[in-house]
Order: sequence, then C-alpha cells, then structure tokens
Amino acid sequence: MNPSDVFRIDTGPASGAAEAGPPLVLLHGGFLDHGMWFRQIPVLAERHRVIAPDARGHGRSAHATEPFRFADDLAALLRELRTGPAVLIGVSMGASIAVDLALEHPELVRALVVSGAGTSEPYFTDPWTTAATADWHRAMAAGDLDASVEAFTLFAAGPRRTLDEVDPDVVDRLRRMTRGTMSQHTADEPDFIVPVRRTWERAADIDVPVLAVNGAVDSPDHIGMAERLVHTVRDGRAVSVEGTAHYPNMERPDLFDAEVEAFLRAL
Repeated sequence: MNPSDVFRIDTGPASGAAEAGPPLVLLHGGFLDHGMWFRQIPVLAERHRVIAPDARGHGRSAHATEPFRFADDLAALLRELRTGPAVLIGVSMGASIAVDLALEHPELVRALVVSGAGTSEPYFTDPWTTAATADWHRAMAAGDLDASVEAFTLFAAGPRRTLDEVDPDVVDRLRRMTRGTMSQHTADEPDFIVPVRRTWERAADIDVPVLAVNGAVDSPDHIGMAERLVHTVRDGRAVSVEGTAHYPNMERPDLFDAEVEAFLRAL
C-alpha cells in the first residue's frame, strides 16, 4: 500500500517548544480507528509529534488488494514522514503491530508501550476469552453486523463486568468505530494479512524499553501475554490501570496518560 493511502492525524508540539520529546505513534485496536486516541492526542502533542494512523482496512484507510503486513505499512509511513525512531503506543492489535515493527524494522523504534497484547501471535486459554471470541467469530461468519459489533464490544467490559458497568460514552464510541470498520468488510472477502513469524521466540532480541499498561480487569489472557512480553524483553515492566479492561486509555485517560508520560520522561 502506498503510505499516502493511510489516513492519519499528524500533529506536533507547539511552535518553539524547547523540550520536544521523541515522536509518538498511536496504534489503535482491531476493528477500531484512530478515534480511540482522541483524549491522548492533544495531551501528548504538547511535547511530541504525534502520528495516529488508521491501519489498512480500518477507519478511513484503503483496503488490501494484495498480501501485506501491518508492520511494513507502518514502516513505509514513518519513512515517508521521515519520522523515527519513534515511541510506539498500541492497544490490542495496535500493540502487536508495534512489537512486529520492533522485530522487523528496529531502526524505526525508540520504545514501546503496549496494552492488552503480547505479540502478533496471540493465544487464548481462559474460558471467558475463548467463549467471547467464539461468539464474535460466529456472528462474523453469519454476516450479522449487529451481533458482531455487540460481541466484539464485550471485550471493553472484560470477564468481571457487564457493559452496563462501563462508561456509556466509551461504549458508544467503541460501537460506532467498530461498526464503521466492520461494515466495510464481508465474511467471504480474501484475507491478505501476512503474519510475522516466530514473534515470541524473537521477542528476547527487542532491546528498547517496553512498558505494558494493562487494564486491571481485562481478561487473564490479554494481561498474561503483555506481562510475558515485558518479562521476555531486555528492559520491560508492567503497570495496571484499576477499574479498566481492554481499553484503559479510553476508560481512564488520566491514569493511562500519567503512566505513559512518566515512561517518556525516563527515556
């Protein structure tokens, strides 16, 4: 994909800022778009160049017409923008793309912040996660958009809450983003995504700082994969955001941003 086919928000520190930090790339979760970062963008842009793209096939970005890897798309975008090495901040699918970029294009990566993911080779064993994933996949296979959106949005609650216990504004935003992306796809369309291989085996070679910011009530699988990652890399640590599940940046942007800012100051 031509990097110009990627829709992005590209903003930076105020003119004349003397203490601008490293560029930041905000990577959204699967079936969402850059709008999940709308509370982070103005805060982080005070001291950083912030790039928030829509991944291929998501939001306003072009759909795939041939085999591709998300990490290669991101690398092409950063090179076109002459940006890097950057700090990559990703949630769920976005976190796995960030890790893939560190493995495949390490010269473009300054540090990683991941949430709700380990690498792009996930595994699920927790009963709640496997059941929720199966319900979502059944709805998608049946072409039932409404059921697909609702099943996917359940990850915002996690295994110990219902959606009624999540901020209604957060749930509404997630539903709108998910519907916007899912409605562009069909169950029988070709899958052009090429996986990055041996990610867990190679993760030990990542030599940039890695912070995992986990939602404290996210599924055990998602928390466990993120914690496995930070214990595998050379310089990693994990923190939790209480009262949040798979999208801590949306549920508690104040706490999420504080953890990210502290991490950035220490680089």
